[in-house]
Amino acid sequence: MTSLTNKRSEGQYNGEINLSVIGPYIEYLVEKQDVKSVFINGTTGEGCSLTVDERKQLAAAWCQHGKGKLEQVIVHVGCLSIKDSQELARHAASIGADGIAVVSPSYFIPINADALKSFIKEVSAFAPELPMYYYHIPSMTGVAFDAADVLNGIEQVIPSFQGVKYTGTDLRDLGQCVHYCQARGWSVLFGVDEQLLGAFVLGADGAVGSTYNYFGRVVNQLLAAFDNGNHMQARALQFKSMEMITFAKNLGFDVAVNKQVMSEVSGLAMGPPRLPLLPCPLSKAQAIAQKIKDFSQGH
Repeated sequence: MTSLTNKRSEGQYNGEINLSVIGPYIEYLVEKQDVKSVFINGTTGEGCSLTVDERKQLAAAWCQHGKGKLEQVIVHVGCLSIKDSQELARHAASIGADGIAVVSPSYFIPINADALKSFIKEVSAFAPELPMYYYHIPSMTGVAFDAADVLNGIEQVIPSFQGVKYTGTDLRDLGQCVHYCQARGWSVLFGVDEQLLGAFVLGADGAVGSTYNYFGRVVNQLLAAFDNGNHMQARALQFKSMEMITFAKNLGFDVAVNKQVMSEVSGLAMGPPRLPLLPCPLSKAQAIAQKIKDFSQGH
């Protein structure tokens, strides 16, 4: 998640990145949520609303402050412009990131999986030593073809390819991705928080989600229960996550609301979103934050 200050210029909103909160943010994730791996400059972090320079600054700060504290920093480098994506990939390699991910361009959308593979290949060439992940999020990109079609044969053109961040609800496609990735020792990181347990039953082996910023400890308990074969406990914890997210969605949950909720739960000043997203009414964020605190404390 990206922290923005609320500066104004000539009466117009103009949020700026705030690097000072990243150190405390990392400490909160590690100490309070037992979260030790991060995916930065993605959807929750409003990465596509930031400039290339801003994304570089954030990536460098996360790698710097996370050294010795975080186990993994994956930097999302996807952009509409392939040149910008390549520059961000090169920069991620230079600052010691542990991996990079690329989302499909969403204005000129690739016509098929081969076109998208070519895009990912040309980006990975600027950081060939870093593991590359395809970030599949069709609700945001408009990509209509299966993620499994993108994975098919991709190792032949991208030796550094290591898996997919799958943020979608098509379990058939997800299952095909898991089957393909497992045979190659790759990772499938699932990104729909309220459906996580179902993805793990299919064989996903990691998760990236916005609510894990403040619900991470509960979700780690869910995953531990699943790994230990305690499926009843895992289901109970997934139902708890579903209830919390449903409550939030009924109040209009989105990236902007999530940012304010994180501020309320963590005590960190995450700042407002950047336009066209609008700031969240404080009362809404406080109601969701209280629900999260109640759930986290077992109420």
